[in-house]
Amino acid sequence: MIDDAVVLVVLVPLVAAVVAMLLGLRFSRAGWWLAAAGALTQVAVAAVLAWRVVTGGAISYATGGFDLPFGIELVVDGLSAPLVVLIAVVYAAVVAYSRRVGPHATSFYSLLSLFVGGLTGMAVTGDAFNLYVFLEISGLAAYALVASGDDPDSAVAGFKYLLVGTVGASLYLLGVGFLLIATGTLNMADLAARIAEVGFTSPLVVTAFGLVVVGLAVKIALFPVHTWQPEAYATAPVSVATIVSALMSTVAAYALGRMVLSVFTVDFLAAVPLARTAVLTVAGVSIVAGSVLAVLQTDVRRMLAYSSVSQFGMVVAGFVIATPAAVVGALIHLVGHAIMKGGLFATTGLVATRTDARTIDDYAGLHRRSPVGAAAFAVLALSMVGVPPAVGFVGKWYIVVGAFRAGSWAIAAVLLVSTVLTLAYFASIVERMYFAGADDATPQPTATAESPEQTGAGDPAAAPDGSGTRGPSLAMVAVVVGAAVAAVALGLGASAVQPFVESTLQGVFAG
Repeated sequence: MIDDAVVLVVLVPLVAAVVAMLLGLRFSRAGWWLAAAGALTQVAVAAVLAWRVVTGGAISYATGGFDLPFGIELVVDGLSAPLVVLIAVVYAAVVAYSRRVGPHATSFYSLLSLFVGGLTGMAVTGDAFNLYVFLEISGLAAYALVASGDDPDSAVAGFKYLLVGTVGASLYLLGVGFLLIATGTLNMADLAARIAEVGFTSPLVVTAFGLVVVGLAVKIALFPVHTWQPEAYATAPVSVATIVSALMSTVAAYALGRMVLSVFTVDFLAAVPLARTAVLTVAGVSIVAGSVLAVLQTDVRRMLAYSSVSQFGMVVAGFVIATPAAVVGALIHLVGHAIMKGGLFATTGLVATRTDARTIDDYAGLHRRSPVGAAAFAVLALSMVGVPPAVGFVGKWYIVVGAFRAGSWAIAAVLLVSTVLTLAYFASIVERMYFAGADDATPQPTATAESPEQTGAGDPAAAPDGSGTRGPSLAMVAVVVGAAVAAVALGLGASAVQPFVESTLQGVFAG
């Protein structure tokens, strides 16, 4: 019975998306309630699945009753279970957060649920082609979400994301096609065995690896195929930026790690060292370039976007170094980054709602105008830098240890340099928030009704006097504070997760 929940964890948000779209034709305020119900159900199902994996091992489910490898397999194990829980929790948090700041249209909540359904499918699928299907579902929803803001720049950013994202998905699909030609199968577990039989150095297999990696690198936003990300994160509504920054690249990076480790396997990386070197080089360049570009920004959301380019370079490096410590670090940093970066974007929305501050200079003296926002931003920023005991430190530590053990000295050095650069751009904001003089802290007006994202027009959460002036809601504060607390708690609890993840990885490194 519990095994059937693997299907439910994908179906719940997809059904919520369809029902919200249909009821939205008749009831203009049905979207939020349906998304909230879907999110709570999703959290419950995800928790049950995670508990089942912890106590009983991996769950495999063949849809339609077809025998594997011919049926489409859904798998929840020690690697995918944390992603399933993460997606569900972030989904619920963003639904609660968006109640005040919007967008309030039913179509937004329908797209949000569709986005979550696609990401969950990517996390649990055991079929390479089905991964493409869910990648496109989440991608199409993400393009529309980014373009849903009233700012014309958000429409441009959404269109740019559409063009670049379509190229990435097409390259991935082409890679899967080469794998099908070479092996005659699409099931990930079966692909691993067939690739070994065909030969790791087969031109079809090597070409497929390159196409799959490049295609997913576009979705992850590694340098230099990151160009869609800064515009999307900076111009999208803050609720959209929060969930897209927390989950889109996160699940794409997980998919890349899954394909590298479970399909091509570590034996392929050993047999084709040039492939490993090429990916590590791209990851290393992304780590440094993202950090340097972040240092140069004056807009806080753009700075956070470029920071993600750097952070996901670390994650990809951890997966491709492919030692147990590095992979554990990559998974921890993957989950931790989602919490930290999603929390940081949510905090920018909280701050903007209260003070209208959007640039680094605007954050001067912020602790006096928004003490909760300043404190949460500082905790999350220092966690991103890697200050212990927060989760940012734990993930980086494991990746660095794994790099040393694998003899990847250059990557280890790049990680250390990147940490210094990360400290540079986050410390400048923290310093201005808490230590800027009174003359530097230019008072900012409280956000008023200037756009649907800031106005309370037609919103039940608006000010009762109809003025449209609103501060952040309790749910917004709870999400921001919860992210800051989770960033520290995950760091303290990472040692308990390590054995669980490593038990799943035993099969990966058995060869």
